[in-house]
Amino acid sequence: MAADVVSCPSCGAKNRVPTSSSGKPACAKCHADLPWLVDATDADFAKVTDTSRLVLVDLWAPWCGPCRMVAPILEKLARDFAGSLKVVKVNVDGSPAISQRFNASSIPMLVFMRDGEAIDTVIGAQPEHVLRGAVEQLI
Repeated sequence: MAADVVSCPSCGAKNRVPTSSSGKPACAKCHADLPWLVDATDADFAKVTDTSRLVLVDLWAPWCGPCRMVAPILEKLARDFAGSLKVVKVNVDGSPAISQRFNASSIPMLVFMRDGEAIDTVIGAQPEHVLRGAVEQLI
């Protein structure tokens, strides 16, 4: 199981955050909820999105300017909704099956999922207040 290292927003301690888990990541030092922002591919998408938390799937590509504009907003949302939201980034160039599953003909495309099922979609770069409102409504 792969893991990324993130700093706890509460105490600054470094923590490994797994790409998949049955629970939610928490700081080993202060036990605060950690932001959950991970990458997924065709091979591990089902496992990575298997959580009871709200999942925001970001279908993006490195050459896409609007995708790069949305990325810092998604990082902020992952921090602000730590414990309630998991952000999963999927590079469409390397994951054609996921792209086809969601009919991603335009990116960035954000798919909100719960219990493995898509429940809402946002297409195109949106400002933070729009994305925040969508997350708040679905949590």
